[in-house]
Amino acid sequence: MASARKQAAQRQHMAQLAARLMSEQGIRDFRIAKQKAAQHLGIDVRNSILPKNSEIEAALAEHQRLFAGDEQPLRLRAMREAALNAMRLFADFRPRLVGDVLSGLADAHSDIQLHVFAEQSEAFDFFLQAQGIPFEIAERRYRVSRDEHRFYPAFRFVAGDHAFEATLFAATEIREAPRSLVDGGPMERASASQVERLIADEDIRERLASL
Repeated sequence: MASARKQAAQRQHMAQLAARLMSEQGIRDFRIAKQKAAQHLGIDVRNSILPKNSEIEAALAEHQRLFAGDEQPLRLRAMREAALNAMRLFADFRPRLVGDVLSGLADAHSDIQLHVFAEQSEAFDFFLQAQGIPFEIAERRYRVSRDEHRFYPAFRFVAGDHAFEATLFAATEIREAPRSLVDGGPMERASASQVERLIADEDIRERLASL
């Protein structure tokens, strides 16, 4: 029993340290965060039960609540509003908000991640050029089923004070999201109307808190 308690405590400690590293160093890969935390703690990852990604995400939320309680909500609000403005601009591509800005875990290292959809892959490229938006193209790897991964073009650009990454999917792929790195289920996506509701709900919570 003592050994089980020790393993549970070690796992929790590693999750907390991995979350702190993600927050402070801008690490976005759970695997890398776990490896760095294990190295710092002198733990052999080959012979240890590592925390789940969902445990690290929960620890990250707690870390932000404790150490960025004042500034993080303001930053998140600004990023969600910027995301909504971009989604309105990209309306023809049926944009969906994903990632840290949607989950509420955005920090100073986060970019605004969107999924966009088009019948023809060049359409979004041409649209950004027509809007005069400079961009770079990278590649995003997503798990689309238990044993299958696919690569997608990701358009990176800056608008105002915010960095964006818009990953382009085929039009039919709006029906089924890639797998989440947190729990393996379908990745959460939000439409523009859902982002509007998130912002409105936060306004209500702030007003209630000030009463």
